[in-house]
Amino acid sequence: MSMAGNLRKVTGLGRVGGLRKVARLARRRPRVDLSHPARSPLGSSVVNCVTYRDGVRTSAGGDPVDAVERMRKRGTGFVWLGLHEPTDQEFAGIAELFDLHPLAVEDAIEAHQRPKAERYGETLFAVFKTVCYVEHEELTATSEVVNTGEIMVFLGPDFVVTVRHGRHGSLGPLREELESDPEQLAKGPSAVLHAIADHVVDDFLTVIDAVQENIDQVETDVFAENGARVDPGRIYQLKRELLELKRAVVPLGRPLEELATRPVRAVDPEIQAYFRDVADHLLRATEQIAAFDELLNSILQAHLAQVTVAQNEDMRKITAWAAIVAVPTMVCGVYGMNFDHMPELRWRYGYGLVIGVISLACLALYRGFRRNGWL
Repeated sequence: MSMAGNLRKVTGLGRVGGLRKVARLARRRPRVDLSHPARSPLGSSVVNCVTYRDGVRTSAGGDPVDAVERMRKRGTGFVWLGLHEPTDQEFAGIAELFDLHPLAVEDAIEAHQRPKAERYGETLFAVFKTVCYVEHEELTATSEVVNTGEIMVFLGPDFVVTVRHGRHGSLGPLREELESDPEQLAKGPSAVLHAIADHVVDDFLTVIDAVQENIDQVETDVFAENGARVDPGRIYQLKRELLELKRAVVPLGRPLEELATRPVRAVDPEIQAYFRDVADHLLRATEQIAAFDELLNSILQAHLAQVTVAQNEDMRKITAWAAIVAVPTMVCGVYGMNFDHMPELRWRYGYGLVIGVISLACLALYRGFRRNGWL
C-alpha cells in the first residue's frame, strides 16, 4: 500500500476514533433535556438528537454519530442535533462529523456574534439574537428589562445543528410544534431554519409589547403633576435596554432579506416565501423600536424642560421673598447707623410708625408677586 493510502487509512481511523471519544465524553455527564428550562441544571451540552424522515420522527436520543450514520445509510431524511453552550472538546467531533467550517465553529462556541447568515460550501451558518423580557415590580434606574442570548444554526443537506447560548430561547416547544406539522417538516432542514427565525422574531414582538408598557408608564409619570421629580435614570435605563434590543433586531434584516430573495443551496425554494413573511414581521419590530427611541428622546427632553421650568419657578419664589425681606432690612439698616441727629429718632410714635410702614410695604409686595404668579 502506498504512503498516501496509509495516511488516508490512519486519518480515517483517527477521525472515527475522535468522534467516538467525543461521544463518550458527552455520555459521562447526565443528559438533561434543556428544551424545558425547568429541567435544568445543565448536563451534557447535547440537548437532543432526533432524525426525521418524510417529516416524521424516526428516532431520538442516543449517540449523534450513530444517528447520523443510520440516517445516511437510508439516504433520506435529516438529523436535528441541539446543543447548549458546548465546549471546544464537545463540539470538535460534531464539527468533524458534519464538516463544519472552522470559522463558523469558532463563532458558535464563543458566541457574542451579530445576527448574520454565511455560506460555506453546501453549509449555511446563521446567527440569531434571542431576547426575553425580564419581569420587575417597578422600573428603576438599574432595572434589567431585556435579556439576550443567541442561537446559531448550521444547515446542511441532511442535518441541522443548533447551538444555543443563554438560559432562554428554548427550542423544545418549537420542535414539538414542528413535529405536529409533518407536511412542513418534510421540506427538510430549511423548514427548521424558517421555524427558528419565525420563533425568534415573534419573541422580538412580544418583548417590544412588554417594553411599550414600561415606556407608557414613564410617559405617564413624566407628564403627571409632579413630573419634574421623576428620576431621569429610569428614562436612561429604558434607552440602554432599548439599545440592547435594537442590536438584536436591526442587524437581522439583511440576512433575512438574503434568505428570502437570493437562491441558497441549503434552503428549499418553497421555504423562501416563508422567509419573506418573517422579514415583514421583523420590519414591523424595527419600526417600533425606532418609534420607541424617538418617543424616549421626546420624553427625556420634556422632562428636562419640566426640570428647568420648576427651577425657574423656585428662583422666582426665592427672588420674591428676598425682595420682601429687603424692605425691613433696608429700614433697620438705616436706623441702625450711629448718628445723633436722625429724623424721628426720639419721637414717641416713631417705632410704631416704622413697623406699620414696613408691614404695609411687605404686604403690597406680597400681593403684587402673588398676583403675577411669582408666589
